[in-house]
Amino acid sequence: MSAKRTPSQDNFAPETSDASRSSATRTATASASKATRPAMPRGPMGHGPGRHRGPAEKPKNFKGTLKQLVGYLKPHAAALIAAVVMAIASVAFSVVGPDILGQVITKVFEGLVAKVQGTGAIDFEGIARIMLLLLGLYAASAGAQLAQGFLMTGVTQKICFKLRGQIAQKMARVPLSYFDSHAKGDVLSRITNDVDTLSQSLNQSVTQLITSITQIIGVTIMMFSISWELALVTLLTVPTALVIVTIIVKLSQKWFVRQQAQLGMVNGIVEEDFSGQNVIQVFDKADAAVTRFQEENERLYESAWKSQFLSGLMQPLMKLVSNMGYVGVVVVGATLAVSGRIQIGDISAFMQYVQNFTQPITQLANVSNTLQAMAAAAERIFEFLAAPEEQGPEMPQLPAARTGQVSFNHVHFGYEPDVPVIKDFTCNVEPGATVAIVGPTGSGKTTLMKLLLRFYDVQEGSILVEGLDVRQWGRQQLREDFAMVLQDSWLFEGTIRDNIRYGRLDATDAQVEEAAHVARCAEFIETLPGGYDFVINEEASNVSQGQRQLITIARAVLADRPVLILDEATSNVDTRTEALIQDAMDRLMADRTSFVIAHRLSTIKKASVILVLRDGDIVEKGTHEQLLAKDGFYAQLYNSQFEGCE
Repeated sequence: MSAKRTPSQDNFAPETSDASRSSATRTATASASKATRPAMPRGPMGHGPGRHRGPAEKPKNFKGTLKQLVGYLKPHAAALIAAVVMAIASVAFSVVGPDILGQVITKVFEGLVAKVQGTGAIDFEGIARIMLLLLGLYAASAGAQLAQGFLMTGVTQKICFKLRGQIAQKMARVPLSYFDSHAKGDVLSRITNDVDTLSQSLNQSVTQLITSITQIIGVTIMMFSISWELALVTLLTVPTALVIVTIIVKLSQKWFVRQQAQLGMVNGIVEEDFSGQNVIQVFDKADAAVTRFQEENERLYESAWKSQFLSGLMQPLMKLVSNMGYVGVVVVGATLAVSGRIQIGDISAFMQYVQNFTQPITQLANVSNTLQAMAAAAERIFEFLAAPEEQGPEMPQLPAARTGQVSFNHVHFGYEPDVPVIKDFTCNVEPGATVAIVGPTGSGKTTLMKLLLRFYDVQEGSILVEGLDVRQWGRQQLREDFAMVLQDSWLFEGTIRDNIRYGRLDATDAQVEEAAHVARCAEFIETLPGGYDFVINEEASNVSQGQRQLITIARAVLADRPVLILDEATSNVDTRTEALIQDAMDRLMADRTSFVIAHRLSTIKKASVILVLRDGDIVEKGTHEQLLAKDGFYAQLYNSQFEGCE
């Protein structure tokens, strides 16, 4: 039975044409394909398709998420307390303002009455003193508000800085299997959109919560100090306001969560389509890509407008409640003023207090919405940070020497437990040997290299490197034993010198240039403007495919590691460039243990041993001449390359 290749099997070393993935290999954040979409470009170490998230629900653990967030706030407790104190001071200074202003109106009114009656005049000096006091209070309130804004901005940005760093580190620690079921665009959305949402929401909600509660308490006290009758009239509006808040929050909550999740989906599609434009255009799928984007964009539109519309209802409805309070205060206040139980200035002060009372209720409702958005974003961030990580041994071991010895002992592996890809694979590779691995697509060639580098662990059997089971190594130390040259020659935006130095960051310029000479790429580098300082663009489109391949070989030369993996390194170049690359690889493989995966069997004639895989098993083994003499499966593969060429 032929083992089926899973999507993730194709991504380590693609066995398709370079046109299908050249764009994606040059972006570190190339998005994984969705399970329900046509295959799109992926990077050299890309991953299989992600899954669509279903309709978003409420945060699974709202309290738990807030509790985790509090853990991030604890180190900034002093700044938070200072910000809270400043927020309370700002409200306290401003809340007495209407009462003082009411006293001014009363003094003016009484002065006008006295002047008309000829018994006195307006006390401008007294009014001036009160106004100066009022200006001082408002200035102090503004200063305190400025201070709390400065403190909270600093706290939120430090938290977001820490979260982004943790997400970046986490991305390097999660196993490749995580990306088999999670689109990279979704992970990218968590590090950008979700962290930004958390930053904005946290900055707004904490101080807004404190100021709103303080303002409600302060205004209530001031209202009762002026007139308990008018205060009760104002408080009658509270039940109506609370009902409105409860209904709107309940309706809008799920749409805020869904909006955030859908935004991640849209980002994933944009990332994917951008990196795969070559394939989209070649296969005339632009309309299909637009249609697919429109479908997700419509879902985002639906969740976004519903969440924003419902939250936007808060302001006009609360304004209506506030106006109801105004009417009640005017009617009752006029009656009380006529009977002489309150002053005219008290009514004026109360009009402002009504507004200052309903406004924080509205703000609390907005804070509730903000907290929902914050919880949704934080939950997505914490979900990723809690994802399983690659596990290493408690006490990692290191070999006494690194010679390049590798052994596969009865290895069994499948990406799905019930679909084996490698079945009882056994092979011993001596130091310095060149092992070629050939076979049809899906036979497990690339999977073996993934297991060797411990991107996945074997399910049965063992793999030994330098005499130690790879599971006894620390992953970083294990991978320092290997250098790789892949079909997809990934280069980043930067100079050629920096791209070669990626193999060993502490290498000198002289060592970089020596590696370029060994890899046969010094000649073309020196013809470029700036030579080694020539800047490769983001798409690496200003150098040819063959030149890119030679640069990656120079990178492997500079790394100078005992085991070399060459995965279809010459499959996408012309015959002359292939000869140059083959010569460079021959130099690179000298005195190193080498694993060569190739479809062009003419490139592996010099291999010490050729392993022929079929359905995860070794069906033939020997040198090129020995296998041709057997006239078996290898001979069929070899001769099929020349069919139709006569």
